Amino acid sequence: MRALRAALLPLILLAAACESTVAPAGSEAEDPALATTRVVLTTADGRTHRYTAEIAATPEQQARGLMYRRSMPRDRGMIFPMQPPRRASFWMQNTYLPLDIIFVGTDGRVLNVGRGVPESTAFVEAVGLTGAVLELNAGEAERIGLKPGDKVSWTQ
Repeated sequence: MRALRAALLPLILLAAACESTVAPAGSEAEDPALATTRVVLTTADGRTHRYTAEIAATPEQQARGLMYRRSMPRDRGMIFPMQPPRRASFWMQNTYLPLDIIFVGTDGRVLNVGRGVPESTAFVEAVGLTGAVLELNAGEAERIGLKPGDKVSWTQ
């Protein structure tokens, strides 16, 4: 039985990988099953910037993230609370939107901002222990002047 399982495992993994590349119907809009929260970014100059973010709370929601979305309004995003906090890394497989990936430390401050390239399997990594990750449309962090050390707050 163990030999049979070992022989079938590569086929099962291949089938799962192929299945995950097919976009489910209706997956290009916000997910109505996800709760939302108001995220406030406060830059070093004291300016505040508000976004509405879907909360990817469960491992399944976090694994899916913004996959298959074709557009997202500028004032929207997705937040991934990391409980427990950990070193986070993201990739963009099956994600069509270019994204700013904002890694937030356990103190609610920006650790670093990475750029997610659509459909890339290259990892974008946090520079430290991560309490949350916020994804916004690419270029948004630069547009508002967001830098490491800036404040990120939201209702959990």
